[in-house]
Amino acid sequence: MSLRRSRRSLRRRGTAAAALALSAALAMTACDAETSDKGKDGGAGSKSVAQGGKDFGKAGEQTKNMGTDAAPGQFPRTVTHALGKTEIKTKPKRVVVLDVGELDNVVSLGIKPVGYAPSEGDAEIPGYLKKDAGDPKSVGTINGLNLEAINNLHPDLILGSKLRAEKHYKNLSKIAPTVFSVRPGFTWKENYLLNAAALDETAKAKKNLADYEAKAKKLGEDLGDKKPTITMLRYMPQFTRLYAQKSFIGTVLKDVGLPRPKNQQADDLAVQIGPEKIDQADADWIFTGVYGNPDKTKRAAAEDNPLWKNLKAVKEGRAENVKDETWYLGLGVTAANSVLDDLRAFLVKK
Repeated sequence: MSLRRSRRSLRRRGTAAAALALSAALAMTACDAETSDKGKDGGAGSKSVAQGGKDFGKAGEQTKNMGTDAAPGQFPRTVTHALGKTEIKTKPKRVVVLDVGELDNVVSLGIKPVGYAPSEGDAEIPGYLKKDAGDPKSVGTINGLNLEAINNLHPDLILGSKLRAEKHYKNLSKIAPTVFSVRPGFTWKENYLLNAAALDETAKAKKNLADYEAKAKKLGEDLGDKKPTITMLRYMPQFTRLYAQKSFIGTVLKDVGLPRPKNQQADDLAVQIGPEKIDQADADWIFTGVYGNPDKTKRAAAEDNPLWKNLKAVKEGRAENVKDETWYLGLGVTAANSVLDDLRAFLVKK
């Protein structure tokens, strides 16, 4: 069926089934994602909240004002979120999550989702969540949702974000109550509380965040006043990044009180560099992540460069590879706690 005929059918019948048919066709071209964070390629997400978008820097404050005024245990409840208000009639039991951050959030609250959209090229549940995530079924990928698969799971709540899937929101909300944050990444704490509000698990989420923040503070205290500077370097197929303040890992380092080189103090997600500018990664410690296949990135070219070999951290043996799935892709409290454990192992003298 053509998209034009699907649209006519939608107008004529106004049924959820027709909406699904149209949206499934559109999903074939969906491409938008803290990994790619494009938002400018005509995909399913919002351009305005992607890196460089006019609303990117406002996302945390906007999300902080979302949630519900329902009392604990009260249903129906109305949740205000990035794309409006959603009524949730009963406590959700069958939850579909559309990104790794939402997966981390629900699993940390003791919920096993029925559906999950992984990142492109990796259909596996992240290793650090496998034990507690259960066996959620695939609903496509972050950049290419399969709405028919979502519908077949009969969810009673869908959790996602405006950045990833704004254009699918109306059709998703015909399947089940849908709650969207503004975007993943540096807003992970606010997103956690928003998801918890929809799930009636706010008290547990607040406790988990308080425990994480106490753990981060303790690590900072144990490191003393003279903390080392930290570079966050990530190799990706499209580009090489130095992660800055408005990123998931940027917020974790800030919570510990770890200083950053000046070029990573930008009020942005990341700064892009090429192999010829790898000297811009210099710091007391360099923590390197790789997204996907290293051979499809410029890692080899960058680290074969004499500029790399002359970096302070490299010469002193303080350039370390870290787990991309927690340091860069985790986007939730479980991943943040794992990063704190890694930082302690690297930085605190035995």
